[in-house]
Amino acid sequence: MDLVTVTSHRAARGREDLVLAPGEALLAGGTWLFSEPQPEVSGLVDLTTLGWPDWESLPGVLRIGATCTVSRVLDAPWGPAAGLVRQCADAFLMSWKVQHIATVGGNLCLALPAGAMISLMATLDAVAVIWTVDGGERRVPVVEFVTGAGTQVLETGEVLRAVEVPLGGEQATDYAFRKVALTPLGRSSAVVTGRGRSITVTASTTRPIVLSLDDLDAGLAAIDCWYDDPHGPADWRAHVTGVLAREVREELMS
Repeated sequence: MDLVTVTSHRAARGREDLVLAPGEALLAGGTWLFSEPQPEVSGLVDLTTLGWPDWESLPGVLRIGATCTVSRVLDAPWGPAAGLVRQCADAFLMSWKVQHIATVGGNLCLALPAGAMISLMATLDAVAVIWTVDGGERRVPVVEFVTGAGTQVLETGEVLRAVEVPLGGEQATDYAFRKVALTPLGRSSAVVTGRGRSITVTASTTRPIVLSLDDLDAGLAAIDCWYDDPHGPADWRAHVTGVLAREVREELMS
């Protein structure tokens, strides 16, 4: 879609370029930004020109740059989690063209319940690295980064720089994945992932929910943020999430 109100475009080269003027918005992949009118946006600031690495292998941590695309993240050295990464990426309803442009950071910041990278990063205990307006950094677990449907913890002027995924050590090597949608190629209505002794619920809830394998039924009963939209009513999502979660529990315990 043409953004007819946009009259300027800036290529960010350093952190100082991320200070936005009135009407400016950050641009990464732009797959959502260009999908509908943005009448309040008059200028774009391109994050992709900052040259952030798609990923970096640090001691015990895989650091994924916020501008890494969904297609590129598949090539990162995930080890035993590689299968889960592919499943989450494929749960992200998109054409192959969009998958080559949409970014990990954009998916997290948009904070849609069916955000596939939210499902992945919450399951893997990833931490969001946020550039603050005072020139520093703060870190927030991804499961706490998304606070609701379309909302997250970023304050005015803050930018998501990367996500850091702990690897190695005592990290679980067994993963499970379940998804349901109203149509075979439709947007996810519920995504349930399992890792070790934890089960993560996304898409059917307004924010990621992590449950204990040992107390699953009580955890499911306590969920109070079921999502309701044309892709499924809240009561149906609650029911199918329970079915999928119990399947994941059985797989992890087998």
